Amino acid sequence: METTRLSLLSLLPFLLLAIAAEATGGELSTYIVHVQAEENRVFGTADGRKAWYHSFLPDHGRLVHAYHHVASGFAARLTRRELEALSAMPGFLSATRARTYTTLTTHTPEFLGLNVEQGRRNYTSEFGAGVIVGVIDTGIFPDHPSFSDEGMPPPPAKWKGRCDFSGTSCNNKIIGARNMVAALNGPNGTSARVPPVDEFGHGTHTASTAAGAVVPGANVLGHAWGTAAGMAVRAHIAMYKVCYGKVFVDCEDADILAGIDAAVGDGCDVISMSLGGPSVPFHLNPMAIGTFGAMEKGIFVSMAAGNSGPGESTVINEAPWMLTVAASTMDRSIRSTVQLGNGAYFHGESLYQPNVGFCPLVYAGASGKPFAEFCGNGSLDGFDVKGKIVLCELTKNISVINQGEVVESAGGVAMILASPFFRGYDKLAQENILPASSVDYLATAAIKSYLNSTANPMARMGFRGTLLGTSPAPSIVFFSSRGPNRQSTGILKPDITGPGVNVLAAWPFQVGPPSAPVLPGPTFNIISGTSMSTPHLAGIAALIKSKRPDWSPAAIKSAMMTTADITDRSGNPILNEQRVVANLFATGAGHVNPMKAADPGLVYDITPEDYVGYLCSMYTSQQVSVIARRPIDCLTTVVISDRLLNYPSISVAFPASWNSTAPVVVRRKVKNVGEVPSVYYAAIDMPSSAVSMDVFPRELDFVEEGQELTFSVYLWPRQSATRAVQGALRWVSEKHTVRSPISVTFA
Repeated sequence: METTRLSLLSLLPFLLLAIAAEATGGELSTYIVHVQAEENRVFGTADGRKAWYHSFLPDHGRLVHAYHHVASGFAARLTRRELEALSAMPGFLSATRARTYTTLTTHTPEFLGLNVEQGRRNYTSEFGAGVIVGVIDTGIFPDHPSFSDEGMPPPPAKWKGRCDFSGTSCNNKIIGARNMVAALNGPNGTSARVPPVDEFGHGTHTASTAAGAVVPGANVLGHAWGTAAGMAVRAHIAMYKVCYGKVFVDCEDADILAGIDAAVGDGCDVISMSLGGPSVPFHLNPMAIGTFGAMEKGIFVSMAAGNSGPGESTVINEAPWMLTVAASTMDRSIRSTVQLGNGAYFHGESLYQPNVGFCPLVYAGASGKPFAEFCGNGSLDGFDVKGKIVLCELTKNISVINQGEVVESAGGVAMILASPFFRGYDKLAQENILPASSVDYLATAAIKSYLNSTANPMARMGFRGTLLGTSPAPSIVFFSSRGPNRQSTGILKPDITGPGVNVLAAWPFQVGPPSAPVLPGPTFNIISGTSMSTPHLAGIAALIKSKRPDWSPAAIKSAMMTTADITDRSGNPILNEQRVVANLFATGAGHVNPMKAADPGLVYDITPEDYVGYLCSMYTSQQVSVIARRPIDCLTTVVISDRLLNYPSISVAFPASWNSTAPVVVRRKVKNVGEVPSVYYAAIDMPSSAVSMDVFPRELDFVEEGQELTFSVYLWPRQSATRAVQGALRWVSEKHTVRSPISVTFA
């Protein structure tokens, strides 16, 4: 009887919620509600603002999050009928139903030209000193040596955050750690604070990539040996857990907005978010709204471009006030080699590398079951793969670990992971529970041809460990999402690319199958995604912020974009997954060059009011007010079209019916942050057969530091113009080259 009574008590809250939902007309859902106070109403405290939020709700228990810094509003559990009643109340602006987002899931500092050993030995060098990087992710594993505070100074005096871990888990490296997940903490944090433990690994990896400490002897299953370090080894880290789950991760946008709000209130300088959802208008996008508020407070925000490439217009996080980061490869391979019975061999990638001698080779698709080629659960039942190497097709819908489990349970000894055409020449090094080699599309086609040409196909696998200096590198990886920008065609996205393939960083758990040798020392993992490139750029932003603390987020972004590399390590144009030259919709301005970004010569700056004028060219006054968190009247605002926003890149879209002889004029303003006096000369890189281009003036003379000068770009489309034309404008001085990519498209 006692057990029954306890069970009923545990169900009581859910029964009460069900009764309340029935009484109020429907099922309870979480909504993000934006409200606007009367013009003369001032809130002296956060509690005063929260009390006002409560006045919109049927009872206090419905409040999930109260936003104070980056949004004027709250998240609450409401029925549709209650929301309709709330929407009629004075001060209501808009409401959106909460959506679930996803994560977008070493050698890197040396590849980027950063000397991490100097950062460890010489604590007078910047390396992000004094800068606080807020990471909004799945939590953190604080006991990893990547978060050691050896040699770290105390947090800056401005820091207002807290640590939800007990004991000494937080230190001078991890200075803040908060759990923002309402499902774990209860409505509006009413339950005891739950520590932001990373159960998935993603947040630990991204945090250590951005600002992890120097850790010698890092490796994954004996591969990629070296010194692991974040981009900004002396920066502080604040973790905001907004995602939860061990296998499938949920990140609710109401929690994400709460994470941004807390990071701004706590005093972060840089925010790194490797999260993404659908492309929606900015006034309906909590991440766009929250990061606008962060930008207004001078906080730089690095965001993932998305992992839905290589298709066009797949880029997400498109707002101009955030840095949108694509993913590219490094010059490192975790090499595996597949040799066929006819002597042909093909190089692949793998983290788990026990050698496999010659065995029969079989194609999973030959089992005859629907979709068996993907080696999903049950697909190999009744199909003889015992003692054989199995060729499985890679797919987004089944993880390689799951494919390995299926092959192993059916008796297979190893697996070749076959790439579809859209992956091109790209291969990813991934852990598995049995020997597995990921091969590119060309190798896939050859292996299938061999299977069809012989009655007794055989294969073996050999492994060569880690190879450095591979080429081409960097190149754009297949999964990196591409432009054009769906929300604002006059803003070129992504902005820039950085290392996002086979990135080694801290990990909370042991990697590999139970049979893999357990090596002494801390655990690391190698994973890929724009999730990995995003914290690289956040860390580099921290380096610049440390050196130039007075620079705005737009100035830091400009410094990165205008100094980015457009060639690979061999001096050739950056290629994509098909080994053809990547366009601006894949690379953005190019591959980040941290050393040049620290001294760009000129910057394109943008004020918060400029962004408001830009938003007024797209949305109604009420919609802009939601983003700006204050009343905006677009009729009295200087409206700025997207192509005229003072962005470091230029994007112009001509309608198909364009027949005017007049040029499209794009105006820009640059600020001198380099030497004085200095003279910059315009250099135009544009296919003249497609688009005619001119610049006036052709020369910019700077005589003062901080001096700003304007110029105009004139573009005339020609009759022979193709669907898209891409080029650049370079301002060249004795010391600097300031490059702005230019995209011209025809609808």
